[in-house]
Amino acid sequence: MPKANVTFEKLGVTVTVPAGTRLIEISEKVGASITYGCREGECGTCMMRIVSGMENMSERSVLEDKVLQENMAGRNHRLACQAQVLGGDITVKA
Repeated sequence: MPKANVTFEKLGVTVTVPAGTRLIEISEKVGASITYGCREGECGTCMMRIVSGMENMSERSVLEDKVLQENMAGRNHRLACQAQVLGGDITVKA
């Protein structure tokens, strides 16, 4: 099974995870303390910036694209609850 190396820039921590893992799951595992209100109905609070490795991420879903546009997010931003790692090396900043 393909693996991905995800680095959390602020923590200086890199973890190896299976492809298909969502950024929010990885963040919770390493204690990155990202803010998210998904479970309280506040979509968009888990936005993260992909510093490098965007080509190793899943495509934006229609919902994710809509929420990011509504929040005027840049091209390098993703919702941690939606974005999946596909492999390779990825660096994120929460």
